[in-house]
Amino acid sequence: MKKRLLLLSTLALAITGNVVAQQDKLITHFIYDKMSINPGETGLDEGICGTLIYRNQWDKVNGAPNSAVFNLEANMNRWFPGGLGLGFYHDAIGFNRQNNLLLNYSYPLYIPGAGTLGIGAGLGMINFGQNPTWVPPTTQTDLTLPVGFSATNLDINFGLYFKGTNDWYAGISSTHLNQALLRQNNFQYQTARHYYAMGGKTFRGIGADGAIDAQALIRTDLVKFSSDINVRYIWRDFLYGGVTYRTIDAFGIMLGGTYQNFTLGYSYDITTNKLAGISRGSHEVVLKYCYILPPVPIAKSKHPRWL
Repeated sequence: MKKRLLLLSTLALAITGNVVAQQDKLITHFIYDKMSINPGETGLDEGICGTLIYRNQWDKVNGAPNSAVFNLEANMNRWFPGGLGLGFYHDAIGFNRQNNLLLNYSYPLYIPGAGTLGIGAGLGMINFGQNPTWVPPTTQTDLTLPVGFSATNLDINFGLYFKGTNDWYAGISSTHLNQALLRQNNFQYQTARHYYAMGGKTFRGIGADGAIDAQALIRTDLVKFSSDINVRYIWRDFLYGGVTYRTIDAFGIMLGGTYQNFTLGYSYDITTNKLAGISRGSHEVVLKYCYILPPVPIAKSKHPRWL
């Protein structure tokens, strides 16, 4: 019965011909995906980092969300002030497909004794479409059912991200600022402006070789509200394990580790919402690698005039 209700809800949404909003992707390892929701964080850390995230949400539920994220960011301070980033994510829910491609820039404002404030903006495009496969109850085609649709428009993000000197951070941001309208024939989809607040701190000196890393993320489109809380224990900056809680949705576990700037992580979320009876939970895998640039060599002149 629950599967039928889920299917009926999907059909009702599609047949309306107008979609007003859709909640952005949900990532348990949001600590490795800050750039896509807050461009102010882009490139504040040293080096060049690439991140891949794949999430299979509500496993075994037909049409459930599947998300893939790729972020590439670099600290550019040795050439010019700021950080650059390129982000892409693909989100599939039922018949719907959404693709976002964004170029981020963050300007660092250094505050002596306190930390760095990243002021960032993201500019790119969003594509939304659907390719439905209907099974009508008769052999005749039902003209009221929507057909394939795809449209692309501008997408704009903005964020402020503060990185403190004592292993803490805080940030506020907004995505889809322009609330782009994507339209084709009789079907239209309008992105909803989303708002985010995030913060976290690492408490070092826990035991002989450990640290506790606590993070929180709040998201809303002014229609729905959700928040994530992650707490991890990190051993020797090598292995980590932790738990996560997402309001009215899931509890989860997180496992992973970092070796020579390469990070591998996995999380499993136990569904607690109305799909708990048919979902086998959510799986998420993270791969991240950072290349730390060598120091800039100090130029020395051998000419006697410049000794």
